[in-house]
Amino acid sequence: MEQKERRVGTISRGIRCPIIRQGDDLAAIVSESVLAAAESEGFALRDRDVIAVTESVVARAQGNYAHVDAIAADVRAKLGGETVGVLFPILSRNRFAICLRGIAKGAKKIVLMLSYPSDEVGNELVSLDKLDEAGVNPYSDVLTLEKYRELFGVNKHEFTGVDYVEYYGNLIRESGAEVEIIFANRPQAILPYADHILTCDIHTRARTKRILKAAGAKVVCGLDDILTAPVDGSGCNERYGLLGSNKSTEDTVKLFPRECTDLVLDIQARILEATGKHVEVMVYGDGAFKDPKGKIWELADPVVSPAFTDGLIGTPNELKLKYLADNDYKDLSGEELKKAISDSIRSKQNDLVGNMASQGTTPRQLTDLIGSLCDLTSGSGDKGTPVVLVQGYFDNYTN
Repeated sequence: MEQKERRVGTISRGIRCPIIRQGDDLAAIVSESVLAAAESEGFALRDRDVIAVTESVVARAQGNYAHVDAIAADVRAKLGGETVGVLFPILSRNRFAICLRGIAKGAKKIVLMLSYPSDEVGNELVSLDKLDEAGVNPYSDVLTLEKYRELFGVNKHEFTGVDYVEYYGNLIRESGAEVEIIFANRPQAILPYADHILTCDIHTRARTKRILKAAGAKVVCGLDDILTAPVDGSGCNERYGLLGSNKSTEDTVKLFPRECTDLVLDIQARILEATGKHVEVMVYGDGAFKDPKGKIWELADPVVSPAFTDGLIGTPNELKLKYLADNDYKDLSGEELKKAISDSIRSKQNDLVGNMASQGTTPRQLTDLIGSLCDLTSGSGDKGTPVVLVQGYFDNYTN
């Protein structure tokens, strides 16, 4: 009997789950929720479907939280408790404000050095047009708070309406530390002010640490060096420390999930046992995409996916249908064109890097691409779908 042609490609479904609490059996809840959704909606699971679980419910089930006092104790122990230079934090009440409260409680004085015109993920302090107008070179010029205010006045965040310069300054003072704020982009610009440094950048942290150490800083830590082990019974993250943390309450943060490879393997095994299908499973946080209007890059987590099954290792290996249709098979049409393109896909080599027919096919990590799809599907608000089921992602035109 001739197999019916599939008319649908990739499908991304948000899966409703119960509210997850500390200590819950997350593997069981996720598996049962996916199977219940399949039954309710009348679809079947297939081999190579992807079940993705948002990092926040993983960390919540693990109970991976920390109080600002634990942050303060670790900062004091690692950076001396006197003057601490705090470099390149992102401008975010959710991502950094509570961390900063803890950091300030662990020091007598904070010298806060903000990158400008924007932070690492694109939150703008001042527009490039204003910089041009003022004749300021952000690559070389170091601005004091007074000079910044004189040149640029008050600049509120386009989306949140917060003046982060004032907000962070007040937050440090309220936490019991003195504060001095400067604006610069060269890491070594902090050294006349402080030699015990906590660098808070995410994706550029290794370079920043290297530059500071070479320039003579006495102590250099990153956010990934704070809370790498429990402090007074707190949560921790052995690999990423405070990176990837989110505000939980005014005094606590939810940390990025600890080791969770066992979780994805457990879910994979449960689905195999229940359905006979070999699915892939991943934990995802922020997607890796940029907002064209606000210029904000979404990825404030250290990675998109902290854990995933082996079938999600690597990058796509795809041919560009447009290229084949416009070039190799430009004289064909209809069934003849369909057959020629299908034959090309079936016979494609395993590594298409450098092949013109694969140009423009976004050779990013599978977990970054699928995690971005999942982040957009689940949203960051009240959809109530912390699990996403992606079907057909590994299909191509011939399936």
